[in-house]
Amino acid sequence: MVKVNCFFLAAAVLLPGLSPAAAAVKPCAELQAEIEAKLKAHKVKAYTLNIVSRNADAPGKVVGTCENSSKKIMYIRK
Repeated sequence: MVKVNCFFLAAAVLLPGLSPAAAAVKPCAELQAEIEAKLKAHKVKAYTLNIVSRNADAPGKVVGTCENSSKKIMYIRK
């Protein structure tokens, strides 16, 4: 019985996030600004964020995707 209740609780929490509004296309500039704010909050100073095509072979670590996953944001630590 406990497993069934956990399943329904998890479904109730996760399913609203799958709505079309939650899957809206986020502009890259908006996501980049959010990432920069998080880095600033963690007192990260020397970095570069680059927006590149999803298929581009670019240096750094992928820290986000945007514009319906057609682009990615690369983090490079200096």
